[in-house]
Order: sequence, then C-alpha cells, then structure tokens
Amino acid sequence: MFEKILIANRGEIALRIHRACREMGIKTVAVHSSADTDAMHVRLADESVCIGPPSSAQSYLNIPSIIAAAEVTNADAIHPGYGFLSENAKFVDIVTAHGIKFIGPSAEHIRMMGDKITAKETMRKLGVPCVPGSEGEVHDLDEAIREAERIGYPIIIKASAGGGGRGMKVAATREALSEAFFSARSEAKLAFGDDAVYMEKYLSGPRHIEIQILADGQGNVVHLGERDCSLQRRHQKAVEESPSPVITAEERAKIGKTVADAIRDMRYEGVGTIEFLYENGEFYFIEMNTRLQVEHPVTEMITGIDLVQAQINVAAGKPLTLRQEDIRFDGHAIECRVTAEDPHTFAASPGPITEFHVPGGLGVRVDSGLYTGYNIPPYYDSLIAKLIIHAPSREECLMRLDRALQEFVVSGIKTTLPLHQEIVHNEDFRAGRYDIHWLEKFIAAR
Repeated sequence: MFEKILIANRGEIALRIHRACREMGIKTVAVHSSADTDAMHVRLADESVCIGPPSSAQSYLNIPSIIAAAEVTNADAIHPGYGFLSENAKFVDIVTAHGIKFIGPSAEHIRMMGDKITAKETMRKLGVPCVPGSEGEVHDLDEAIREAERIGYPIIIKASAGGGGRGMKVAATREALSEAFFSARSEAKLAFGDDAVYMEKYLSGPRHIEIQILADGQGNVVHLGERDCSLQRRHQKAVEESPSPVITAEERAKIGKTVADAIRDMRYEGVGTIEFLYENGEFYFIEMNTRLQVEHPVTEMITGIDLVQAQINVAAGKPLTLRQEDIRFDGHAIECRVTAEDPHTFAASPGPITEFHVPGGLGVRVDSGLYTGYNIPPYYDSLIAKLIIHAPSREECLMRLDRALQEFVVSGIKTTLPLHQEIVHNEDFRAGRYDIHWLEKFIAAR
C-alpha cells in the first residue's frame, strides 16, 4: 500500500481524498496555489507545497511543479480528483515516467475515451448502444448535409474533443445546418484547439443517466447502479439522484451488465462513469468519464462503498474482491451542488464567509472545504459544497432534503441554496417528471 499520496486538486474534492487517505493510514501532501494557502485540505494535510500563483495554468495545471512537489516530498502516488489534470493523458505519462503511481486509468484509456469519436466507435464495437450518428468526424458542409439526411432532423453537432456543452449546436432543419456546423467548428477550435466535429440524432426530451463502474484492470468489474443527472443548466449538473425515478430493476441490471462487460474487455483500471441519454426505454451512450465524478457521493450512500478508497486500493494493485452479487442498493440518495453564485443571475459571488453552518442528522452528508472566516477566491470553479441526503425511500429523501436545505447557512456571499429550495418544492421534481431541459425551463419561468 502507498505510504504517501499527493493530492493534485483543491476544494471539497481535495478534502474528500485527504479524509479517505487518513482513514487508510496514508499520509497526504496538499499542493496549492498562493490563493489557497488557507484552504481546509492544506491545513489538514501532513505536508503542503505551494506550486504557483492563483492562475490555474501556473499552479493546478502546472505539471512540472506538481511533479517536483511529489519528488521533494517522496510521494508514492498522485490522486488527481476531478477536473484539472484528472483526464490529461500527457500528465499520466509524465507521472508514470517519474516512477510515481497515477491513481486512475492508463493514459491509453484516457486518450481513447477523451476523443468523443473514438469513444463512441469503441463502445459500439463492445456492444454498448449509441445514439444514431456519423461514423466519425464530419469534415465539411456537404458531408454534414448527407449525414443529416441519413440520420434525420433534428441533429446535434458536437466537438470531438469537447465537453461542458462547448462546441455543441442543434439544427432542426437543413436551412439551419450550415450556420450550426460552422459555429460548432469555430467554438470547438477556440475552446479545445481542435475543430473536429461529429453529428448525432438530437433527442428531444431525454434523461441523463450514468452508470458507475469499478474495475481493477485484472478482469474484475462491478457496476454500482445508475445516477440520474438530468437536472442541468448549460450542460452543468445541479442535482443528481440514485436510483433514477424512471429506471426499473430489470433495466438497471441489463445496462449495468452491458457496461461491465465492455469495461472488462477494455481491461480498464479504476473508477469510471459511462454516460447515456435515456428516452423511450432506450439507452444511448454519449461519453465516458475516466475519473471520479463530482456526484460520486450519491452512489456511496446507496451502496456503502467508499469509491475513493476503492480507487486507492485498485491503484495499489489489490484485486477487486467485490462481485456483482455483493452489491446492494439501499434506499435513495440525492445530491445538490451548492455554488457561490447569485441564485437568479448566476453571477459569480466570491468573498469572505461570515457564517457557515451545515445541516446534520441521520442520512445527511455535506462535502465542503468551507469554514467561517474562509475567503472564497475568484479564480476557480464556483462549487463550494455538496449536500447529499440518504433515506429509505425517495419520498423520505425529499422530506429530509427539504429540512436540510432549511438548516444550511452560508453568509457573506450569494449561493444557489435558494434555487435548490425552490426545486425541492416543485411538484414535477417531486414526482420525478423531468428531463435534461427541465431545469433551464424552470429557471426561465421563475
């Protein structure tokens, strides 16, 4: 087992990883920018190293500085968390070349799944259902017109190297296709330095369903059920729950087995999430995230499995002892992402925290690095806390969530807590009647 792990991240996920390491008897190294000197995970880690100024490019994305920090502290392994360098294959190559273990999949698998076209082709060959679309990159407008006619309108154009909704455009008619095609390519070039795009059938009202997997790279794979992540704003998830209100036990078992078999064939190592659009009883693969997800706690709550500790054990070479028949899904869990934003305009709201009180009680978990007196820097993602609720049933989970939201206090800045309070009282949400467009329509109608 590792003696010391460097945490190449910040905020709540860095603290989450530190806690998992501490419970395993593993020492931690916190790397941080000069803006995060007072961060909670930096205070709690066994060692800390400042790796640069506030800019992410000069700190959390600064590979030479992170490697140097790992070497000077004699870290055995690096845990990337999510975001930043967690899906950077070049980083994995460099970490490995320095004799340090990267806690995650191989660079090969990250590259394979990082390119959306390659990922789709790979999954199709492995028997995973995919959205009808182009076989690969669409190179010019004439090809786009032919593909759209074959697929059928409406279609969506996506950046091959994309994510977070950038480089995505919808065309409902042939007349709209030209502008959408060139706009998607231009946006993809600006965002990712790569203007390659592909096309898919645009589903009008799907759910966003993802399957959590855990694999040891030795042929042992389990799936840990699904998460419904349909409540999104600008392609960014806001609320996640497990199990999904619309997935049956039979559907869960079937798609779970399909995904586990594919991951086994890939000889994948670590945790991963296979994301689908789900409509009219059909699953359509859209992408795979080769890392820990922001919303991983909802899976932990219903399975009782610590995914971060599982990642560490697998990376240390321990074979997975869990079998699919060992996995039990207990009750219901919902996660609300709380961000430092105005709940109406969504303008960023960094600044000092004058009061911070988290809810408690049975089945209530808060993942956050905040504390009273902490000053939220303006340089990073606005996520400041995750409220995760677990209860025997969805109805009880919603009641507990309502109570917890009322208890949650963050003063000194604006947060999206009021938005979550509105959502939990909405009849459609409480009945599980929502799709990936629901939240934006809900916000627009407020």
